[in-house]
Amino acid sequence: MTGVIIGVDPHKLSATIEVVDHHGHLLGSGRFTTDKAGYTAMRSYVKAWPERTWAVEGANGTGRPLAQRLVETGERVVDVPAKLAARVRLFDTGHNRKTDALDAHSIAMVALRTAGLRVLTPDGDLEALRMLTDRRDELARLRVQTLNRLQRLLSEPIPGQRKKDPSALQAKAMLATVRPRDIAGKTRRRMAAEELADLVAVDKKLKKIKTELKDAVAARGSTLMEVHGIGPAGAARILADVGDIARFPDRNRFASWTGTAPLDASSGEQIRHRLSRAGNRRMNHVIHIAAIVQLRHDTEGRAYYRRKLAAGKTPLEALRCLKRRLSDVIYRRLVADARAAQDRAADAGPGGHCGATQESSAVDLPPHIDTSDQPLPGPATPTLQPAGRARKTPKRTTPQPAA
Repeated sequence: MTGVIIGVDPHKLSATIEVVDHHGHLLGSGRFTTDKAGYTAMRSYVKAWPERTWAVEGANGTGRPLAQRLVETGERVVDVPAKLAARVRLFDTGHNRKTDALDAHSIAMVALRTAGLRVLTPDGDLEALRMLTDRRDELARLRVQTLNRLQRLLSEPIPGQRKKDPSALQAKAMLATVRPRDIAGKTRRRMAAEELADLVAVDKKLKKIKTELKDAVAARGSTLMEVHGIGPAGAARILADVGDIARFPDRNRFASWTGTAPLDASSGEQIRHRLSRAGNRRMNHVIHIAAIVQLRHDTEGRAYYRRKLAAGKTPLEALRCLKRRLSDVIYRRLVADARAAQDRAADAGPGGHCGATQESSAVDLPPHIDTSDQPLPGPATPTLQPAGRARKTPKRTTPQPAA
């Protein structure tokens, strides 16, 4: 990286920064609030270093608001995994005690010594898709909570008729049979009617947002919904969480990130692998749902599952194998979609003119390494050159006297 590195330890109300040069020497530091005044002061403070790169920890999490503001103003921002920054802090200080200043220093050192960190780029469509996906998950949780309250209110006047997941029409039909006479029963029925109205409203919002997600996924040219068991919500969650598939060098790194790569737990002659609970749990949930759906239908996934059972795997082990296979399928789909998008951009050319050439940032970039697979920063470049290969002395030939 050229210029200076600005390590940023972001929080909801404040951000601590540290500026270092390419040798790791401290040039400046400060703590700023994340409101408009603090952001303006931070930008004014770093104007002394025109060539700068911002290294933000957790740019997809707590640091996302600040990172997006920096990207929108034309700053170069890289995402630093939190686990990698924690390792550098441990090796640098010898303990795991945290301060904002130590965190900012560790983040800057990671960005200075590590190649291939993910560079953030403005993508309004992807950000909108991420917000729609989060909103859909919130509505789904709200529906479960509303339905639980409604079933609890109906369990006393209608005993023995509890359904696992009734629809709004079924709940309305059940409520219509309730004819209370006492004050407690009338109050219970009124509260149940209010919960039913909330359930109808949530279902209406879920139906609308499902259509929006389906259109958004199709607009990005994704083929994920062609995989049996992945619907609009699942495809949108995959696209929102993955972002740029080029940051995963191969399917093994992708499987490690999704939590579908098993961990070796062999001992002696016993060869076993145990479940990995690391990785992105939301992605793991999407893959798990797709695997269960495939097992319920006559699909290649069910045939693969049965072959694993016949090979001696337990049902859980066979399910984990199927989830790993689905992870590979999703990875291949994402790579193919990215290449197709690159080809379309190349055909359109700059400004939409056909025949011109323009490289796309979707694929064929240096792979960005994810949090769970990020190696530690390497040592400084050695100044001593390795010894060269010994030169072979040509064998001398003694001229023979003429006969």
